[in-house]
Amino acid sequence: MAAKAPGLIALFDVDGTLTAPRKVATPKILEFMQELRKVVTVGIVGGSDLVKISEQLGKSVINDYDYVFSENGLVAHKDGLLIGTQSLKSFLGEEKLREFINFTLHYIADLDIPVKRGTFIEFRSGMLNVSPIGRNCSQEERDEFEKYDKLHNIRPKMVSVLCEKFSHFNLTFSIGGQISFDVFPRGWDKTYCLKYLDEFNEIHFFGDKTYKGGNDFEIYESERTKGHAVTSPEDTVNQCTTLFLSRQE
Repeated sequence: MAAKAPGLIALFDVDGTLTAPRKVATPKILEFMQELRKVVTVGIVGGSDLVKISEQLGKSVINDYDYVFSENGLVAHKDGLLIGTQSLKSFLGEEKLREFINFTLHYIADLDIPVKRGTFIEFRSGMLNVSPIGRNCSQEERDEFEKYDKLHNIRPKMVSVLCEKFSHFNLTFSIGGQISFDVFPRGWDKTYCLKYLDEFNEIHFFGDKTYKGGNDFEIYESERTKGHAVTSPEDTVNQCTTLFLSRQE
């Protein structure tokens, strides 16, 4: 097999791209990604924290890929080493953070949905993850909420309210996965990870939430990337095989 292509990197979202939402990657996908890594530099960029990404892609994820960007790249690893972090608390300050959290919890408390569980707001290093149903729900409850949300637009309506209420906070709201959305300062979307990739002149990104409002939209549309919308891990494999592996044969 030919040597790894210089100046080229392939970046991958996790949920819906390498795994089914919040599920573990199959051995076939993990094996494919290591084969791909032989011919191109490979990076992972997810909205979740490193713990959740590790649950899906393996405990050694930061060593299995050239770059791992958790929380959109606000926590960045290269070759297994931490190379950068960013803090939401330092950006907003405790008073604004408390104001936002209080309002959001009141909104969820008044929300009339069939099921509520626990952990409605998860505080991460560089963002908040907000879930109307609560992240402690079961997989079955997660699947049912996703269907309910598509019918009643619970998350889009909530995002619209928060956008208007906190427009002066300079925040971005990004819907991803099945049950939640991320909240972070404007510019701290997945394009944030690109600051670490100046050595690459060809950056391919693969993601499933590439529509406006989805958490892959900004990096998919970025002038610095060649965006590829995928529908499943199998679609990711097929597209990458055509783009990177077939031309190596």
